[in-house]
Amino acid sequence: MTVKDIFENMDYGSAPESAGDALAWITDQGARFGLFIDGEFTAPGDTFETTNPATGEVLADITQATADDVAAAVAAARAAQPEWEAIGGPARARFLYALARLLQKHSRLFAVLETLDNGKPIREARDVDIALAHRHFYYHAGCAQLEETQAQGRVAQGVCGQIIPWNFPLLMLAWKVAPALAMGNTVVLKPAEWTSLTALLFADICRQAGLPKGVVNIVTGDGAVGEMIVTADVDKIAFTGSTEVGRKIRQATAGSGKSLTLELGGKSPYIVFEDADLDSAVEGLVDAIWFNGGQVCCAGSRLLVQEGIADRFYAKLRARMDKLRVGNPLDKSIDVGAIVHPEQLARIRAMVEASGGDMHQTAGVPEGCYYAPTLITDLSNADPLMQEEIFGPVLVATTFRTPSEAIEIANNTRYGLAATVWSENINVALDVAPRLAAGVVWVNGTNMFDAAAPFGGIRESGFGREGGPEGLRAYSKPAEKGPLVTEIAAFEGDSAEPQPVDRTAKHYIGGKQARPDGGYARNIYDASGALIGQSPIGNRKDIRNAVEAARGAKGWSAATAHNRAQVIYFLAENLSARAGELAKTIDRMTGQDTGADEVEVAVNRLFHYAAWSDKFAGDARAVPMRGLAMALREPVGVIGAIAPNEFPLLGLVSVMAPAIAMGNRTVIVASEAYPLITQDLTQILETSDVPAGAVNLITGPHAELAATLADHADVDALWSFGAAALAGDIERRAAGNLKRTWVNHGHGRDWFGPDGQSRNFLEEATEVKTVWVPYGA
Repeated sequence: MTVKDIFENMDYGSAPESAGDALAWITDQGARFGLFIDGEFTAPGDTFETTNPATGEVLADITQATADDVAAAVAAARAAQPEWEAIGGPARARFLYALARLLQKHSRLFAVLETLDNGKPIREARDVDIALAHRHFYYHAGCAQLEETQAQGRVAQGVCGQIIPWNFPLLMLAWKVAPALAMGNTVVLKPAEWTSLTALLFADICRQAGLPKGVVNIVTGDGAVGEMIVTADVDKIAFTGSTEVGRKIRQATAGSGKSLTLELGGKSPYIVFEDADLDSAVEGLVDAIWFNGGQVCCAGSRLLVQEGIADRFYAKLRARMDKLRVGNPLDKSIDVGAIVHPEQLARIRAMVEASGGDMHQTAGVPEGCYYAPTLITDLSNADPLMQEEIFGPVLVATTFRTPSEAIEIANNTRYGLAATVWSENINVALDVAPRLAAGVVWVNGTNMFDAAAPFGGIRESGFGREGGPEGLRAYSKPAEKGPLVTEIAAFEGDSAEPQPVDRTAKHYIGGKQARPDGGYARNIYDASGALIGQSPIGNRKDIRNAVEAARGAKGWSAATAHNRAQVIYFLAENLSARAGELAKTIDRMTGQDTGADEVEVAVNRLFHYAAWSDKFAGDARAVPMRGLAMALREPVGVIGAIAPNEFPLLGLVSVMAPAIAMGNRTVIVASEAYPLITQDLTQILETSDVPAGAVNLITGPHAELAATLADHADVDALWSFGAAALAGDIERRAAGNLKRTWVNHGHGRDWFGPDGQSRNFLEEATEVKTVWVPYGA
């Protein structure tokens, strides 16, 4: 090729990366790898092959871990954990700094090995994966250094089981291992079956860093090994992978008391408005969907283009697709590499072949485990490709007319991981971003990540965050655990006293007193056996009506924090005005003399959360870019709650107040033993300007009503402070739509003290949405 030819066609020249050092490292290990347990590599056992997806060549033999291997890894982690936590944050920080520096020192080796094992382009492995991996270790080294002053009152979870996917093997390892170690946990990590090599290289640098034995343990194998970790004696499970597997993990861990973080699938919208810089939006879209061959949970795989520019935008996009280079991922001039495994390639092909629409594909794709970058237009929003995660280089597209329609289409999915908005009008962008159902929103950019900024989803994209203080907090727990809850039975009796006025037993639903759907009520007696009233017996239809009312009260979530605070202050004032009456009711129901104290603390609790209404909104994060990454606190949505039995007013207020202060709408099941307080509270709510549907109060059997709330697809989170038996059933049932749960596993709390109004209530009452806004002319 002459110089003239180069200038005329402007083709990239080949720039191959040598694989020699990576292959030499594999050879030095005998091309057969055991497990990394208690600081040492075991002898290889039964093995399976790991291959280079670009060529099909076998790279190494990897050990399939057994149940005994997993047990040994967990035992090593358990033995090492107390001392690892006890050495303190500053000492742990030194080890994390050492790991970060070793990752940098061997960055080229890690990048090439990742490309060989995964098939992603070397440019991506070098410039994104490895760079972000050591950034996470540096960031969390700093967190460990500050842990003694910034995490007071919290301790490590203990032993963490971590299961990572094949699309970002080393980066996902860093996301999970770094915060776990920073907080004093030890880990048992399972890399994906198809991509284990960089995890094993990481084990090697753990030895070089002098990490104490047992702190990091790595077991390899197929999904059965992951199941073993989930059911092993670990204190936390952190999983990144498919929604289907995440749902099974939620069910398997239900009732066990294990902390759980799930980062699952997505079908992220990429929204282009008519005032966008179209050329920049096209380049952003190339990164959004064809980065890592589209094998990204947050890939912008649903393109939504405003109708007036659709044809022009599609033309620009097809022209750009025709210039994409697909081929040998070790070539630095390649844009799209290989698909990770023939099994994944077959899945992509099957999904596309079953679809309709107008398809355009990049030409010149080599034979083998490759798939052409694909654009499919003219699809309805109900098409399976518009709803299901493909996990490949396939972009599906539709159009919209108005911003409201764009939001409606974008949110019409069971997922809620990420979204991208392109507009030169900052008013449009910042109006749309908060209304998107996603854990991360990028404005005029895409795929921006950093250790300081939380990442994670809502809905069936999972729960929990990785990165930032939120991700770090997930690897710790309160230092003190409350005593076991004592079961409280309602008083029995058979006598009745004359009632001056017959108070019909009713629920409080949608701002109105509502008769129970079943038409039944139960007698409530005092300690002497005298009848003091009746309480409605709620059923699943009452829950249905309450959830419908809560869903309809979206205006409460849209209200300003100042407005919410004023309503809660007013509620507190009205509660205080009836303090004497309420105290007498509580004393008679419970047979105790703590009613006055309970009312006083309940009033103070309302004032406490009214004060927090406008002070827990999030903050900007120091990310390495010219722009903002804002971690915003948003309401979860509809929160169901099972109030504690022991303190009928204080327990209910302690659950209700933080939820509504943060803008949630609530369906609360009151104390089963002492439910009459809801009748007085209903009257107070009716006169306190609380919008209809923001608070709904139901009485009845906790077990039955908790099951209905857990099953309900329109309940976004469920809290339970009742009996231990409820926790397991709630967590199992919540796996249906992967709603967030916060259960006590039978442990009580001091509702009169700081534990009754801890930061945990505000954390559980909010979702973190990270909005990235780069800026510059």
